[in-house]
Amino acid sequence: MKNERKARAAALSVASNTTLVVMKLLAGIFSGSVSILSEAIHSANDLLAAVIAFFSVRIADQPPDKEHPFGHGKAESISGAIEAGLIIFAAVWIAVEAVRKIVSGGEIEHVGFGSLIMGFSVVVNFFVSRYLFKVAKAEDSIALEADAHHLSTDVFTSLGVTIGLILVWITGWHIIDPIVALGVAVLIGKIGWRLTRDASRHLMDHQLPEAEVKQITQILDTESRIQSWHDLRTRKSGSYRHVDLHIVLRSDSSLMEAHEIADDLERRISGSLRAAHVVIHTDPYDDSTVQPGV
Repeated sequence: MKNERKARAAALSVASNTTLVVMKLLAGIFSGSVSILSEAIHSANDLLAAVIAFFSVRIADQPPDKEHPFGHGKAESISGAIEAGLIIFAAVWIAVEAVRKIVSGGEIEHVGFGSLIMGFSVVVNFFVSRYLFKVAKAEDSIALEADAHHLSTDVFTSLGVTIGLILVWITGWHIIDPIVALGVAVLIGKIGWRLTRDASRHLMDHQLPEAEVKQITQILDTESRIQSWHDLRTRKSGSYRHVDLHIVLRSDSSLMEAHEIADDLERRISGSLRAAHVVIHTDPYDDSTVQPGV
C-alpha cells in the first residue's frame, strides 16, 4: 500500500540519521573539528526532519473524515515547511560557529578518524537519499522529497568536510576547517530557501503546474457535448489534486444528460492526473453565462 511504502522510506531515514548523528558527534568531539560538529548538527537536523516526515506521511494518507472533508494532505505541506525552516536554522547555526572558530583559532586532532566517519556518511546518505527520491516521486510526496533533499545536501556537505579535513592533514592549515563549515552553511541555506518556497506554494493553494492545467483544458476544449467551460480552479493537498469547474450545456439538455456528461468529464480529467478529485458544476446555455475557457 502507498501509505506503508512511504512510511517504510521515512523509517529508513530515521534509522540512518540516528546512526550518523551519534557517529559524527563523537568524531567531532574527539577531533575538535567545527566542520564535523557542524555536520553532526546537520544530521541531527535531518533526523528531526525524518521524524516529522514519518508522522506526516502517515497522517496525510488518512481518508477524509467529518472534520477533514478534503482529506489530510496538507500535513505533508506543513511538514515540508517545518523541514525547510530547520534547514535554514542549521545553516545559521553552522555559520555562527564557523566564524567563532575562525576568530578564536584552534587545531583539530585525529584527522584520519574524522575523515573516515565523514566518508562513511557520504556513502550512507547517498544511497538512502536516492531511495527517498525514488519513493517521493512514485508516491508524489512533498514530505519525503524534502527529507531526500536533506540527505542529498548532507552528501555534498559531508564530502566537502572530508576534503577539507584531508587538506588540513596535508597542509597543516587548520583554518580550512571552519572555512569549509561556512561553505556548508551557504549550501544548505540555499536549499532551505527553495524548500520553503515550494512548501508555501502548497500551503497557499497555488494552482497545479502548467502542464497539468493544460491537460485539463485540452480535455475540455475537445469535448463537443458542452458549449463552453469556465471558472476552472485547481490546487494540491499533499499527494492529492483538487479540481473544480463549470461547464455550460444546451438549455434543452435533460438532467440525466447533464449528469452523464459531467460524470464522464470528471472521470477523464481524474484519469489524466494522479490522485485527483474532480467536481464539475453544470450551467444551462445562456448568452450571459457563456465565457471563453480560462
